[in-house]
Amino acid sequence: MPTFADLGLPQAVVGVLAGNGIDTPFPIQAATLPDSLAGRDVLGRGRTGSGKTFAFLLPMVTRLTASKTTRSPGRPRALILAPTRELVAQIDASLAPLATATGLRSVTIFGGVSPAPQIQKLRQGVDIVIACPGRLEDHVKSRHADLSAIEITVLDEADHMADLGFLPPVKRLLDKTPRDGQRMLFSATLDGGVDVLVKRYLTNPVVHSVDSEQSPVAAMEHHVLHVDKASRIHVLADLAASPGRTIVFARTKHGAKNLARQLNSRGVPAVELHGNLSQNARTRNLTAFSDGTAAVMVATDIAARGIHVDDVSLVVHADPPVEHKAYLHRSGRTARAGADGTVVTLMIDEQVSDVRQLTRKAGVKPTVTRFSGSSHPVLTQIAPGEREFGKPIIASRPEPTKPQQPRSHQPRRRRPARGRRPANV
Repeated sequence: MPTFADLGLPQAVVGVLAGNGIDTPFPIQAATLPDSLAGRDVLGRGRTGSGKTFAFLLPMVTRLTASKTTRSPGRPRALILAPTRELVAQIDASLAPLATATGLRSVTIFGGVSPAPQIQKLRQGVDIVIACPGRLEDHVKSRHADLSAIEITVLDEADHMADLGFLPPVKRLLDKTPRDGQRMLFSATLDGGVDVLVKRYLTNPVVHSVDSEQSPVAAMEHHVLHVDKASRIHVLADLAASPGRTIVFARTKHGAKNLARQLNSRGVPAVELHGNLSQNARTRNLTAFSDGTAAVMVATDIAARGIHVDDVSLVVHADPPVEHKAYLHRSGRTARAGADGTVVTLMIDEQVSDVRQLTRKAGVKPTVTRFSGSSHPVLTQIAPGEREFGKPIIASRPEPTKPQQPRSHQPRRRRPARGRRPANV
């Protein structure tokens, strides 16, 4: 296996990687770097956790550093599009030490926060924009961002962007980038909407398929627990209270909020992650999960797209997903970078047929255990260790509201009757 220095990366970049204990490329990095460093369009397929982020950041930083162009106000030189705010933030965190070492500037752009700081950074001039499509399109329309100087474009988690309905804004944004720029697309699957993007925007791409869509299942233990409705939350709490980090998946935002509340009420510190939370709450909850303040995160599919948190030992599908691709994506939150992991699906009577079809399509042969009641020896086999029940965590409290003014005892003034406004007002 070649080293990063062998692949031709600048010494400053190699030094940053070595300082973080990264000496040997992951397979997808070793496969794609020779072509991406040469400026070729690259189509990389690799599952989440396979090292895709550095596979596009390293050639981007290298090529921008060597480029004779310079950054200018409102005209970035490189663009990375990703489906969620959390993934944008994580890409930026991976980029930060590389950018510092090479003198590059970046900005993250997504909704749910004030656009003013983003606009300010664009005006000052940045080399790299890492963005969710919607908010970036707003900046383009308001002429705060001009994509005509983009030299390198990356689409990360392209299949998830297609699933989430981002294709129209992605196309509009890509149409504003130069046709002769380098384009790299990374995805776990290469079907449907992804194929449309490949044919329209990539020129003679070099295809590197490092692992198949179903490859992550090999490193995991898969279990299906056939439980009754009444015992579902008790079984979930037992698993969630086991040692290590656990991600619980719910199908809806309301379901995620409700499950997090029920786990906390049972002494299992849990945070929620879904689209109904403000960006500050999402960031706060993800931080609590990452730093160990809460060992359990209850999330929806959309909120968890691309999230990378180390050492997740257990994934629980509290609500079985509808599609096998969602099963593989959810399950990919564990068994990352060569580690082991366990995946549990909770199934009630009316879900038997759907779950059987789901696991078959995902290429999984789970161990199925049926039991009634809330306890069974299989729970400690799946998630060994002493259960810990502590204080509940409230990391997603709603935004503060204005305190209500005390009611006055003065009689209320009658409002004037509504009438039609004059035409000149």
